Amino acid sequence: MTDSVRIVLVDDHALMREGIRTILQLQGDLEVVGQAGSGEEALEVVRREQPDVVCMDVEMPGIGGLEATRQLVADPDVCSRVLVLTTFEREDYLLAALTAGASGFLLKNSRPEQLAEGIRTIAAGDSLLSPEVTRAVIERAVAGEGRAEGRPAVPDATGSAAVAGLTERELEVLQLLALGLSNDEIAQRLFVGRATVKTHVSNVLMKLALRDRVQAVAYAYRHQLVDLG
Repeated sequence: MTDSVRIVLVDDHALMREGIRTILQLQGDLEVVGQAGSGEEALEVVRREQPDVVCMDVEMPGIGGLEATRQLVADPDVCSRVLVLTTFEREDYLLAALTAGASGFLLKNSRPEQLAEGIRTIAAGDSLLSPEVTRAVIERAVAGEGRAEGRPAVPDATGSAAVAGLTERELEVLQLLALGLSNDEIAQRLFVGRATVKTHVSNVLMKLALRDRVQAVAYAYRHQLVDLG
């Protein structure tokens, strides 16, 4: 038996919190240890309970979920990771959440098993992006970059040379990252172990001089390593 993943739910709707709590408590390995109805209350509860994962709503009274996320991530006494949950399929929310330091982003209409697995992914130290929103965000970012520089968003020579330094398997992992797949999903797709995938991801980030998975996704789209059609 492994220790349960300890969770704090933050949402200004009590019924929503209770519904999510019921779903998670059925999992066995997920334990809701606290709830909050505002950003300010979230800061208090998270600092007191020190959960593994905070499921954070965006639009709430007071400072809201994004500012609460920013403060929690910046707090050296807090080790909790934040999974942003929202009803709104908005790219600006995703970008703001990632800028604030969130480790993941999911829509509230995700399937129960998707939410549970997302929490496990975040607790394990991985990041998670909603597949429904990721593509739109990256396409907009890539197109915007091209327009800002007065050119189409196409791969440059430097980027092509860097990609050439990847092994065939590392390139495959990068392409799957760009589709929003978690390490576990990539492992299942490639029929390899999770530890092997983590090694490949680390190698990709190192060889391409990227900070994290989010930059890897943007890189893959910018250099046309995935099909936009």
